[in-house]
Amino acid sequence: MQIILANPQGFCGGVAYAIKVVEHALKKYGAPLYIRHHIVHNTAVIKNFEKQGVIFVDDLEGIPDKANVIFSAHGVAPEVYEEAKRRNLHYIDATCPLVAKVHREAEKFSKDGIQTILIGHKKHQELIGTAGYVNPDLLNIIEKVEDIDNLKLDTNKLIGFLTQTTLSVLETKKIIERLKQKYPNIIDCKSICYATTNRQEAVMELKQYCDLIIICGSKTSSNTNRLRETAEKQGIETIMIDNADELDLVILQNKEKIGISSGASVPAYIVDEVVQKIQNHFSNVLVHKNKNKESEVVFKVPEV
Repeated sequence: MQIILANPQGFCGGVAYAIKVVEHALKKYGAPLYIRHHIVHNTAVIKNFEKQGVIFVDDLEGIPDKANVIFSAHGVAPEVYEEAKRRNLHYIDATCPLVAKVHREAEKFSKDGIQTILIGHKKHQELIGTAGYVNPDLLNIIEKVEDIDNLKLDTNKLIGFLTQTTLSVLETKKIIERLKQKYPNIIDCKSICYATTNRQEAVMELKQYCDLIIICGSKTSSNTNRLRETAEKQGIETIMIDNADELDLVILQNKEKIGISSGASVPAYIVDEVVQKIQNHFSNVLVHKNKNKESEVVFKVPEV
């Protein structure tokens, strides 16, 4: 049996950045430390922080005045910052720098009066946050190609689009192609992040060699679900697990080459544990691993 590890693995730069912000804040301020929404969408990461006294909340309402609160990697709308100021909360922003870049583009679009199309999942925290930076009179949200037929924008005025950073590259490409057919002069501002693109491309590469692909990551993770979908669309048998305990080794019987990929918020040790479980059960398992192509992508963590 051979295991081929997709490249990259482990945290992307934005996730590593957010986690370091929390670690620094815990060291400086101690517990309790509040975080608005899950800092990243991974079960193991969340449980680890909860053990250290982190309290995850859905909104700021239940947080005591003057408490320390962190905003998650997915970003928040401007009104959340304003609410935190009104409550005298000491807030620390762990928004992924690439998401923050999308926020700046959204603000610029509205400042310039550009009718803005946001492509993404309406209930995802990132899209909710980004939508807050767009003038409501200019905002249009679409999730799929079919939604484009319902757009009724003024073609005599500027139109532009932005995307959630964790979407399917292939599906988003179809949406963008259709948008350009309907609005030929649309301002192209693709914003799917490098980590999402790299991981989906790596999964498509695995299909050339593997007869089964294991996707490691939590069901709440958008980018991990997109990896699973990408693998399935290649016509290859795919399973998605949160950790090694969820791996049913029976599925691996008679498999010769197994590909393993993981979401951008999955700790590297989870993949290591999956590999170890397979090696402990099957004999002579050969593991193919390359240097992480994202290892040099590091965002400087600010003072907390």
